[in-house]
Amino acid sequence: MTRERRIDYVEFASSDPAASRAFFEAVFGWSFVDYGSDYTAFDDGRLQGGFFRATPQQASTGAPLLVLYADQLLTVQSAVQQAGGRIVREVFSFPGGSRFQFIEPGGNELAVWSERDPA
Repeated sequence: MTRERRIDYVEFASSDPAASRAFFEAVFGWSFVDYGSDYTAFDDGRLQGGFFRATPQQASTGAPLLVLYADQLLTVQSAVQQAGGRIVREVFSFPGGSRFQFIEPGGNELAVWSERDPA
């Protein structure tokens, strides 16, 4: 697969980049490299990006919504909550799967979806 004209890197504003790092390491297993206290870069194994210190915007107010995938939706929802994430939309079904939305400790709203039935 070529990188030409594809999303190559994504950056998130975070009120606390260190808290965002700890959350995504704990819940999703992402690896990180810090560049000072105001920026941390991540690698999720497929996509790279970073968190920079600023006020994040929520998807509910028009910011893009990044959607992650998980085979076991309820297991990930529990891990999100245990790591300090706040569920803002409980699991709901849609044609093709189910998902939930959460806000991570740095203030970003994301979603997790699965094509499997969460029950």
